[in-house]
Amino acid sequence: MFGKKLVRQMISRSSENVDDRRRFLQSAGALGLGIVGAGVLGAGAAAAAPAAAQAPVGAAEAPSDGAVLNFALNLEYLEGEFYSFAVHGHGLADSLTTGTGTHGMVTGGRKVPFQSSRIRQYAMEIAADELAHVKFLRSALGSAAVSRPAINIRDSFTSAARAAKLIGPTEFFDPYKNENNFLLAAFLFEDVGVTAYKGAAPLITNKTYLEAAAGILSAEAYHAATIRSQLFEKGMGARAAKLSGARNILDGYGDEDQGIIRDRNANINPTDKNGINFSRSYDRVLNIVYLNPGQVTKGGFYPAGVNGSLNTSS
Repeated sequence: MFGKKLVRQMISRSSENVDDRRRFLQSAGALGLGIVGAGVLGAGAAAAAPAAAQAPVGAAEAPSDGAVLNFALNLEYLEGEFYSFAVHGHGLADSLTTGTGTHGMVTGGRKVPFQSSRIRQYAMEIAADELAHVKFLRSALGSAAVSRPAINIRDSFTSAARAAKLIGPTEFFDPYKNENNFLLAAFLFEDVGVTAYKGAAPLITNKTYLEAAAGILSAEAYHAATIRSQLFEKGMGARAAKLSGARNILDGYGDEDQGIIRDRNANINPTDKNGINFSRSYDRVLNIVYLNPGQVTKGGFYPAGVNGSLNTSS
């Protein structure tokens, strides 16, 4: 989720100082992961020490664990709202969306008229997982947790579908119209989440949080595989390939993204020749969710931008 470019950006953009990070780690240990006790606080004290005592002279300070987890929380708000509406017909409870930064509303969303009980069950399980992710990250972050930013899950899907040439320039795409549209919309999110969490791993300094992030990554990977499998079984490879191509264009880096068909065979797990999934830096993730290949601070699914210091695309 975070690349080398982050180091330069954090110097001028981070609003988290040493005291902020200390408060974050203390609240996370006490409120979210109390079972680790003094071990977390000890690690927090080391993380909060002056940069000069931990890094070579001239080395830039990496983002705090709070910045990393808050960026993840922004993404989980989006997924949580999307799936909650799809299976329940309503969004997240207000009590789960408050915090620091500007609190925004959700535009769009309704219950999907699923035809397959199997796909409905998959959607319900994923929705429960995403809700749990929101709760966990908010608990771990404590008072440092950002609030839900403004989220658009209506017009943004149309913009994404048009950009991918999934629909014509005057057509509209409703992700909640039927289960096929729902699967395509979920495909747009899930693969991004996997690459984002994988990219975040090297920058999380606290091992307890790193283990938790790895757990969320594995859950997101299961979700992505489930969605990709259903699209393959429905013969929607060509449509998924268009969305994959759009992600490649938006994040502006190589041709790593993969559809669900490769060499005429199923491609459920998009890996390289070593069987390893690729990573995305946080700014490339924002290029996709902002639906803009340029350097911006808002757009697409987040019309007012995400909350927290990691808010600018590449």
